[in-house]
Amino acid sequence: MRRAADCRIAGRPADPADARAAAVAPVAHGAPSLAPVPFDAEIAPILAALAAAPAAPLTPETLPALRGPGAPGGTDPGPGPESARGPDPDAAVRVEERLIPGPAGAPDIELTVLRPAGSDPEAGPLPILVNFHGGGMIVGHRSWEHDRLAALVAAHRAVGVNVEYRLAPEDPFPAGIEDAYAATAWAAAHAAELGGDPDALVVMGGSAGGAFAAAVALMARDRGGPAIAGQLLLCPMLDNTNTTVASRQYDGIGTWTREANLFAWRCVLGEELAYSPDAPAYAAPARVAELSGLPPAFIEVGSAEMFRDEDADYARRIWEAGGEAELHVWSGGCHGFDRYAPDSEIARAALASRDSWLRRVLRGVEREGAEDEGVAHG
Repeated sequence: MRRAADCRIAGRPADPADARAAAVAPVAHGAPSLAPVPFDAEIAPILAALAAAPAAPLTPETLPALRGPGAPGGTDPGPGPESARGPDPDAAVRVEERLIPGPAGAPDIELTVLRPAGSDPEAGPLPILVNFHGGGMIVGHRSWEHDRLAALVAAHRAVGVNVEYRLAPEDPFPAGIEDAYAATAWAAAHAAELGGDPDALVVMGGSAGGAFAAAVALMARDRGGPAIAGQLLLCPMLDNTNTTVASRQYDGIGTWTREANLFAWRCVLGEELAYSPDAPAYAAPARVAELSGLPPAFIEVGSAEMFRDEDADYARRIWEAGGEAELHVWSGGCHGFDRYAPDSEIARAALASRDSWLRRVLRGVEREGAEDEGVAHG
């Protein structure tokens, strides 16, 4: 069994071996080395206020205080744009907590299942949205995103499955992604019990959760299932190398910085593979060699965040492989702009675009089902 990854910050080696690795590893300088794209006018004042009272940097010592309830060493999640508010009572959803088997030899997985209030089983199965929370794969809790998922469940008359997963460094790769895949496979296998349609299952998530959603789509393709109808990737954390222009433009500024990203990848992959182009593709989907045969992807990112280039490149590579990808780069958007500035114009536009894509993907599933039924009765 792999030991917990060493996630000390690059540039602060503790022994000669670390020093040799740090000599070639990317480092954070605490300030942009390239001129950044300006933040949106509605977002800039929010970021200025956050910068005036900065949170503690991510370190092994500060992780427990930044984690959600129930995580290893965790405490209450504390204040912030993704605090554990739970489902919006106005979103008209019913909530059920579940515990399901984890991967072989691993702990059980906690899920929160959300259903539209008043849903009629006789009306037919509902689409299934399987969500993975953000937090760099090292912090976070599914309750952080109950409100986001609840809104989609209500708007699209879907079943939501909000997944808890093991966090690094206590449980480095592949623990978290195997939890995510196991939960997705369980949701598909138990679709009838959930009142859902296994042919209309969409994986989704933001930041680290977006990476997990992309990786689950890859794993489902490579392992022969379950069937995935779409992947909703919100500012996904895809590239471990930290070599893009955007990764240098948002060093020390924004809501997810270069230093935080370097630290997170060290926790997930360990010193040897943290920034390596040889890292496993299921850990960092940008490393995958072949992007054909994937379900339709919706990729959203801000122009003023460090994941901009890796996300745009992932969409480009899907197109080059003959696949379907819809890419939205929101001008001036910081990482997670819809969470930090939910009333901003670009956040409202982004939410509308997500809803539009989901409607189109789910209508496509309905058409395919109707065509299949017609063939069966032809």
